[in-house]
Parts: sequence; C-alpha cells; structure tokens
Amino acid sequence: MKFDVIIEKDESGVYVAYVPALPGCYSQGETIEEAMKNIKEAIEVHLSALSEKDKKKLSEISKSIVGINRVEVNA
Repeated sequence: MKFDVIIEKDESGVYVAYVPALPGCYSQGETIEEAMKNIKEAIEVHLSALSEKDKKKLSEISKSIVGINRVEVNA
C-alpha cells in the first residue's frame, strides 16, 4: 500500500510527519530523511494493529486517493 505523508517543520525545527489516511499515525525526526524513516516504521506498527477487515477497507480507500499537490497562491 502507498500512503500520502505530510511533513511539516514545527516551531522548534523538528520535522513532524503524519499520514492523513491513518488517524493517529505520526512521527518526527531531526531531518526530513529521519522523519520519513520513522513514519515508515510508525505505519508498519499502525497497520499491524488493524484487523484484516480494516486493512481491506484501507486498501480500497487508498486506491481511490489521487494525491496531494502543492499550489502556490499569492496572498
């Protein structure tokens, strides 16, 4: 399965990563690379706690997600 991961730099300079499709699945790191490594581990743990029924639902939902694109807006 593929998941969209959002990474944001917080006010203390730490990179926080989370997965919108998996509520409560988040991690962090001192670098983007570390945050990505940590969120992959968090996803694996999160998925291991799901029932087979929930995994099937998630698989069906993830196939319909188009993705997240960045749009520049002049404000």
